[in-house]
Amino acid sequence: MKICRLTLLFLLAVTGLFAQRPERLNSAEIYQAIEKLNVLGSALYVAAHPDDENTRLIAWLQNDQQINTAYLSLTRGDGGQNLIGTQIREQLGVIRTQELLAARRTDGGTQMFSRANDFGFSKNPDETLKIWNKDEVLADVVWAIRKWQPDVIINRFDHNSAGKTHGHHTSSAILSYEAFDLAANPNVYPEQLKYVQVWQPRRLFFNTSWWFYGSQEKFDAADKSKMVSVDAGTYLPLRGKSIGEMAAESRSMHKSQGFGSVGSRGESMEYLDLLKGDMPTDAHDLFQGINTTWTRVAGGGPIGDILKKTQANYDFNNPGASVPILMEAMKKIEALPDGYWRKVKLAEIKRVITNCLGLFVEATASDFSATPGQEVDLTLEAINRSKEPVVLQSVRYQPLRLDSTLNVELSSNKDFSFKKKLNLPSNLTYTSAYWLDENYELGMYTVKDQALRGLPETPHQFKIEFSFLIENQPFTLEREVIYKKDDDVKGEVYRPFEVTPPVFVNMADEALIFANATPRSVGVLVKSGAPNLNGKVSLNCPTGWRAEPTAIDFNLKLKGEEQLVTFQVFPPSANSEGKINPVATVDGHIYTKSLISIEYDHIPAQTLLLPAEVKVARTDLKRAGDRIGYIMGAGDKVPEGLRQVGYKVDLLEDRDITLENLKKYDAVVIGVRAYNTVERLKFHQSQLFDYTKQGGTVVVQYNTAGTLIPDTEITPYKLKISRDRTTVEDAEVRFLAPENEVLNFPNKITTKDFDGWVQERGLYFPNEWGPEFIPILSCNDPGEPARDGSLLIAKYGDGYYVYTGLSFFRELPAGVPGAYRLFANLIGLRKQKP
Repeated sequence: MKICRLTLLFLLAVTGLFAQRPERLNSAEIYQAIEKLNVLGSALYVAAHPDDENTRLIAWLQNDQQINTAYLSLTRGDGGQNLIGTQIREQLGVIRTQELLAARRTDGGTQMFSRANDFGFSKNPDETLKIWNKDEVLADVVWAIRKWQPDVIINRFDHNSAGKTHGHHTSSAILSYEAFDLAANPNVYPEQLKYVQVWQPRRLFFNTSWWFYGSQEKFDAADKSKMVSVDAGTYLPLRGKSIGEMAAESRSMHKSQGFGSVGSRGESMEYLDLLKGDMPTDAHDLFQGINTTWTRVAGGGPIGDILKKTQANYDFNNPGASVPILMEAMKKIEALPDGYWRKVKLAEIKRVITNCLGLFVEATASDFSATPGQEVDLTLEAINRSKEPVVLQSVRYQPLRLDSTLNVELSSNKDFSFKKKLNLPSNLTYTSAYWLDENYELGMYTVKDQALRGLPETPHQFKIEFSFLIENQPFTLEREVIYKKDDDVKGEVYRPFEVTPPVFVNMADEALIFANATPRSVGVLVKSGAPNLNGKVSLNCPTGWRAEPTAIDFNLKLKGEEQLVTFQVFPPSANSEGKINPVATVDGHIYTKSLISIEYDHIPAQTLLLPAEVKVARTDLKRAGDRIGYIMGAGDKVPEGLRQVGYKVDLLEDRDITLENLKKYDAVVIGVRAYNTVERLKFHQSQLFDYTKQGGTVVVQYNTAGTLIPDTEITPYKLKISRDRTTVEDAEVRFLAPENEVLNFPNKITTKDFDGWVQERGLYFPNEWGPEFIPILSCNDPGEPARDGSLLIAKYGDGYYVYTGLSFFRELPAGVPGAYRLFANLIGLRKQKP
């Protein structure tokens, strides 16, 4: 059973069935797909994060060379920043997973992952591999190699670059270097061999460039006797675009990182430094000496001959004419012994035949979600848009194991559709991101099922198998049930069909900070996933905390209906931290999941089921000042955090940034990376400076070097942003100006206020500044010099100008009490007593 399941998951990965919108290849693309049927070569590109991959090389291998190419990203990018919204951590990882899948749909590659999560910037591979659990991530790289069976592996980074780049980058290369040989050893991770076979790749390369040498001049002078160079800037006439243009479209899918790219045309050389394996005798051919024809498969020679004939006789105006000979080839592929290339090419030829027939097959539900046991209305559609005879014999509904016998001849261009009502199995599991289903530790996700490891998404269980008769041969296609609607603006919109609990409990905030022992009203949003729900909701509180009442009834008649219930939460008198968990009870069943929806136009809508919880902290927090103007940058949740401790926060639009309007605020806070992302902010600098000069406080949060607006123009005094950062979240913090008001009013800041910080102390600290700035704090990672630029304060006229690289955008949503206390002091600078 496990072997069968793994085969199915493998085919899903190869054929790209995770995309919701049906594939529609044009005649030229079908021809290229036929051409690719005769190429039996594979490559694996390895790096650490979404955006690390070389989309140009992947697009060239996949589309010019017709090599099956996968990108193994060890992480899902969970530790980065988000330029398109406020989601961070796990939710950002889901977004970037989908962006990688969108990129692969663009360049034709396949996407794979490991269980490693992105815990933030790391300065050396020793730290990375300790936090990641080297053995488990190495097992995942070996698993990817055995599963994909690449002839060639290409590392994005240098495995000998410890301390010179991101520790994740170097680690990805180190692991790939070791796995190259380990994958062929049956004594290494033998538990994997229940599912896959050992595999020895032929060559391992490092995708080098002048950047790794420091300059073009140094690279030009380097010894290239062990390098293969290829021109990856070729033009594809059948696509009407160059590889560089295709690669830019692919890279532009990384929108949460702001990586929109302009396409390039013309020659573009890629260099690959041989690390292991034999050097090709032709220094311009990665696969020289590797058999990539059907003769590499026992009994495969005749299949290659048939496919060559198919390609030679292909009619661009009538792709359906190729179906009889393609069915003959498919029959021969099916007759081969089970093996890697049989699976791959069987999936590929089915895709080609489907597109040659113009065979559109779809199963849509009337709603995008349902609960186990609930009735679902389906519409099934099939149309043959070729002249070739096709009979739809039956459909099977999985996992219900129910069939509908049809025996309908699909006449050319005559649409056939019918409706079906089904009750989902009561034991059907919920659909959500599988790597978030179990509790996990810093650095590693918990995925117990070996067959799931490495998959980009959770395979959907609710599927329809369509059985056809073509050329008197059986032909089956499997389709996931999806949801489709007609949007008044966007037109045809697809989204995945989800199986969810009948009720969700969502807390409004990720963290609740209690500044004293006064109770507060805390709301729980109860939402129905099914109609006619009655139940109770209660709060599980940590020791010393309590909620009143003990439970509240809810009554939800319609699916999607919401009811806000409010509890009074009483904190303890002493400082305390913990978590509150809302619990819904319906008919004796307990439900504890929150519903998170993520919707962006460039990726399919995502539904996440996460543990419903909110961090609570009782801390002594005083406020001086009340009203804040906030200028959003790349997107963060700092405003929400400030509001829930009592500040009035106004999000300022372009029209609001005038001197007269700013005067009503106790402080104006500039969001993270605002000077990187908000181009019009440069026009408001004079108003911000005048506001400061006349007694206001401006707090600027971190920006990256190379800003839209030069760092020399964002402050009234000299300041230079560097790449300095402190990545160890519990690194010692030293007070450089202990008597400064920011450490004493209205809250007395001590080193305890830096306990419990998450992911990092801060990033992109200035390393040069004018004498007007007072450095307040100093911190550093082990073995590095002191970094004194994390918090700089300067008097400017009658006001204060603050620049900080401290990661408040992470700490406030995480409910770190000390971060709130320090931020309150920044806001209260102008309120201090003389």
